[in-house]
Amino acid sequence: MKKVLKPIIVVVLFIGAISAIVLMQAKKPHPQIVLTGNSDQKAIEIFPHAYQCSKCKMDIIDTKYGAQLAQSNGKTIFFDDIGCLALWLSEHPKLKSEKIWVYAQDTKRWIDAKSAHYSTSEKTPMHYGFGAYEQKIEKSIDFDEVVNRMKDGRHMANPEYAKKIREN
Repeated sequence: MKKVLKPIIVVVLFIGAISAIVLMQAKKPHPQIVLTGNSDQKAIEIFPHAYQCSKCKMDIIDTKYGAQLAQSNGKTIFFDDIGCLALWLSEHPKLKSEKIWVYAQDTKRWIDAKSAHYSTSEKTPMHYGFGAYEQKIEKSIDFDEVVNRMKDGRHMANPEYAKKIREN
């Protein structure tokens, strides 16, 4: 009797554990990729796991290197890394004229991406290395240069480029 009962209990517990995991996932809100209704094109406060990066599809956990593009039609698109934004803009060049926000490392607030100053070797979510600053910093580049470097593969997620930068 014990030999038969033990495998049945193990199977029942296993099925119960799997069922609990499935039910917990079903109740979790799914992150949004696009927010509608932002007709003022303002920066949106991002809460962990509330939004998903439009390029890499990762949940945005931290806004430290985040970016967002607020369109005139009220849609806001989110990015977990400034490099993801730059790659996405390469695929959607007409939207480069829209309002773009990045999170500033120095002032800890959302600022206009086109007037920000960018460092090139930060530890960012996707390892591209670009950090935004409101105040000018040494060896900074501008927004257009960030977009160009991402197109050309001149970023820290490119192992050959990163090695070359570290050697200099």
